[in-house]
Amino acid sequence: MDRVRIATRGSRLALWQAGWVKEQLERQGARVELVVVETQGDRESLPFAQMQGQGFFTKAVQDAVLSGEADLAVHSYKDLPSARPEGLVIAAVPPREDPREVLLVRAEALDEAAQGLPVRPGALAGTSAARRQAQLRQLRPDLSLKELRGNVPTRVDKLRRGEYDAILLAYAGLKRLELDLRGLYTQVLPTTVMVPAPAQGALALECRSDDQRLKTLLQPLDDPQARRTVGAERGLMQKLAGGCQLALGALAQATPQGLALLAWYGGRRYQAQAPTPEAVAQAVFDQIRAEHPEVVCASH
Repeated sequence: MDRVRIATRGSRLALWQAGWVKEQLERQGARVELVVVETQGDRESLPFAQMQGQGFFTKAVQDAVLSGEADLAVHSYKDLPSARPEGLVIAAVPPREDPREVLLVRAEALDEAAQGLPVRPGALAGTSAARRQAQLRQLRPDLSLKELRGNVPTRVDKLRRGEYDAILLAYAGLKRLELDLRGLYTQVLPTTVMVPAPAQGALALECRSDDQRLKTLLQPLDDPQARRTVGAERGLMQKLAGGCQLALGALAQATPQGLALLAWYGGRRYQAQAPTPEAVAQAVFDQIRAEHPEVVCASH
C-alpha cells in the first residue's frame, strides 16, 4: 500500500484542499497523512509589497518535499511563482473551481446604483493583491484601498467587524469553505469587470521529479483541460517574469478553435485566440509588449 505525506499550509482553505487530495488518494488505496508547514506568508503580516522574495505561501511547502519531510505539496496554483524550482514537477492539476472574483459588501456600504461596483462612494475596500488594487483603482478611483491580510475566514470576519466596507475574494475559496455570508451583500463579478489572477481556482499537486510511483498515483487526478487553461495564463505570467504580486489578470477558456486568453495589464484588456497554450500566451504577450516597450520577455 502506498504511503503519501502531503505538505500543506495550516489555513482552513489549505487544509480543505489537502484534505480533498487525501480523500482522492485514499480511494486508490493509499495511506495518506498531512504535514502542516508554516510559510513566510503565514508568519509575516507585512503588506506583500514589503516582503522579500517570492513564493511567500509556497516555498516552505516545496522545501518540505525537496528535503524528504513530505512527498507531495498541495498549492493554490495562483500562489506559485513562475520560476520553477529544481527537482520538483507539477504532477497533476485537478479539475478547476470557478475562477471568478467575489465582492462582499457590508449592508451599510451598499449602493446598487453606483457605477462599476455596488459600493457607496468613498468606501474603504480591502485587498492585498496588486492585481486587485490596480483594477479597483481603474474601476472605482473614488474608493479608499487598505491592505487586507489573513486567511479567508479572517478576512470575512474583519469585514463583518467594520474594519472594511467591502472586500474582494476568490470565489473558489468561498465555495470550498462554504462560509456563512448571511448579512453581507455578495456579488460574483463577471470577468469583464474584474479579470482574475492566473490559475485562480486551480490546485497544483507537486512532487519530486524522480518520484515515478507518486506521479503514477496522481495521474487520475490530472485534468487536461485545467492544465491547458492554466498553462496559457501562467505562460503569459512567466513571460512577464511574474510572481503572485504582478498586477496581471489572466483567464483562458477552451473554444472549438483552441484557447481564448483574456488578460488585464497596465490598465487595459488584451485578448487573443490560438490552438495551444504557448501560442496564445505569446500572442497576448506580443500585444502587451507593443504598448509597453519596457516589458522584456523573461524567457529570452
